[in-house]
Amino acid sequence: MRRLIALALAAVVLLVLILAQLLLPGLAEHRLRDQLSKSGTVLSVKVSAFPAIELLWGHADSVVVRMASYRSRSSAIGGRLDSAANVGTLDVGVQELESGALTLRAARLRKQGDELIGTALVAEADLRSAVPFLTNVQPIASADGQLVLRGTASLLGLSASVDVTVAAQNGALVVAPNVPFGGLATITLFNDPHVRVQSVAATPVPGGFSIEAQAQVQ
Repeated sequence: MRRLIALALAAVVLLVLILAQLLLPGLAEHRLRDQLSKSGTVLSVKVSAFPAIELLWGHADSVVVRMASYRSRSSAIGGRLDSAANVGTLDVGVQELESGALTLRAARLRKQGDELIGTALVAEADLRSAVPFLTNVQPIASADGQLVLRGTASLLGLSASVDVTVAAQNGALVVAPNVPFGGLATITLFNDPHVRVQSVAATPVPGGFSIEAQAQVQ
């Protein structure tokens, strides 16, 4: 009798695990799609976990998301990344990402463990909106985790060529002109306690430049 009970319990546990593997990923995908659709247009969501029952505790092996657009404050984006800390591999692609100060095109974020790599295209017009004192921007140097941009700055009817540095500063991504007291004109492009930016680099492309940033989830 005890053996029969043990076999019955084992069968029930196995059935529960099978049902969880079949149903939980779909439920997680539906929930994530609903959350993201509040801030943009979702194209596809794929959640994988084995055993799938770990999804009940917020853990997943991989999450792949594709979106046409996403608009949110940078702090809200950081919060999303914080909630994804228990995801082994994350791959998010957004055709147009508006994070408050700056709009990014063809944005791609990949996460492996707690390491993040983000790539995107920055149009000169979008950068001009984020950094209004600078026009005709081009990257001229990219080394040591910093990016130097050169553009034309205008003040009181006068124009001059000015270099600005985009760099990680205390975990945030900031931009400041390379002039005396330029730190007083520093603009923060991204800052969130959940994500620590470590480096940034770029290469020129028609109409702007391609940027890559490395960061770590806290």
